[in-house]
Amino acid sequence: MVVLAVFMTNLDLWIVNVALPDLGTSFAPATLGDLSWVLNGYAITLAALLVVAGRLGDRVGQRPVFLVGVGVFTAASLACALAPSLWFLVLARVVQAAGAAAQLPTSLALLLATVPADRRTTATRGWAAVGGLAAAAGPVLGGLLVEIDWRWVFVVNVPIGVLAILAGRATLPRPAARENGPLPDAGGAALVTIAVAALTGALVQAPSWGWGAPRTLGLLAVAVVTGVWFLVRTARHASPLLELHLLRLPRFGLANMGTMLFGVSFAIMLLSNVLWCQDVWHWSALRTGAALVPGPALVPIVTVLTTRLAARVGHGPLVTAGGLLFAAGITWRAISATAAPDYVTDLLPSMILTGTGVGLALGTLVAAGVQALPANRAATGSALVNSFRQISSAVGVAILVTILGTRVDLTSITGFRVAWLLAAGLALATTVTGLALSRPSPAALPALSGR
Repeated sequence: MVVLAVFMTNLDLWIVNVALPDLGTSFAPATLGDLSWVLNGYAITLAALLVVAGRLGDRVGQRPVFLVGVGVFTAASLACALAPSLWFLVLARVVQAAGAAAQLPTSLALLLATVPADRRTTATRGWAAVGGLAAAAGPVLGGLLVEIDWRWVFVVNVPIGVLAILAGRATLPRPAARENGPLPDAGGAALVTIAVAALTGALVQAPSWGWGAPRTLGLLAVAVVTGVWFLVRTARHASPLLELHLLRLPRFGLANMGTMLFGVSFAIMLLSNVLWCQDVWHWSALRTGAALVPGPALVPIVTVLTTRLAARVGHGPLVTAGGLLFAAGITWRAISATAAPDYVTDLLPSMILTGTGVGLALGTLVAAGVQALPANRAATGSALVNSFRQISSAVGVAILVTILGTRVDLTSITGFRVAWLLAAGLALATTVTGLALSRPSPAALPALSGR
């Protein structure tokens, strides 16, 4: 049932991306910047609450936190389906993200509680592969549902969530709580939410407001001030939102850096392909979804086929190879894409290369980070990894909106190429973290109890 819930939250990512152009039609005259908050409101909230939920799971038990998270996510999905306006939908997505935040770190902790230590890499990469399976199903399912009505992309979560709750209550293990200390700093969660929201807000609104406009500069100032305030508060707080000393673990820090870089690149690739197919090639949501299937379908296949290889050669080589292939796939689009639809020589090769790259790199980065942590920080550490993934997703979407502007049409082709080349550069930067992860681990740092 853990797998079912993880499948549901990952499915939501792909389905909502495919539905975004139809949301623009339904809530006209919403701009691309306005619509981006349907994605970014979710991602920012998820990033801010993942660590809180992970630590709450460590304190009161993974099982109850997980089940409450599934319930909140399911109820919020119904609210999304009934949304009468764009900003009501954004608010419902924020609540939905709160439920997802309770599910994701506790799901991994529940899974790891059932497997021996020597199978952690396999279990973690398998957990990540579930996201790949959801990604494979998401584009086509999203396209089918959008053909009926975009609201159905949220309705589909309701029966899955109800089934997960019922089965979870009957079958989930009850691992003991591991902590008795205070919960993480709620003020820190608020600060990081404001900082990332202000940064992404400035990026998505700058094309219409202007980079020198007082509102844009004001948002950037808020992002800087709250970001610095968050770092200072985190360093001094008795129970910080982010345990910064965990990032001093070399392999954990490297894995998180790679996750951030790859996450921004991935977010640019995903949304740009959806917008390109529907707004430049004028394909339907269903045709777009079908066209995107090869990439995500390869992710679980590559992840499973390389499990033994990961155990034999380590995480670094797979991350390096994945970053190179992903960069090659994005670069192919930048070179070959034209306004005239040409799926076989344009989008298909790119999806094959990027899908293989994601299968090699993404789950491996998660595994590298989690394995570098002590057992009593499994949920908190995995929440931190996923926080970086969500922040990178929000930043990637915002960067794409900044490059493309408020509307997407044939005049945006140059902007797409710029975005793809930037994404390729970020994927290449990910290979640097892979090379670093390939080196032997340095001597252990002082005990994690010290800050």
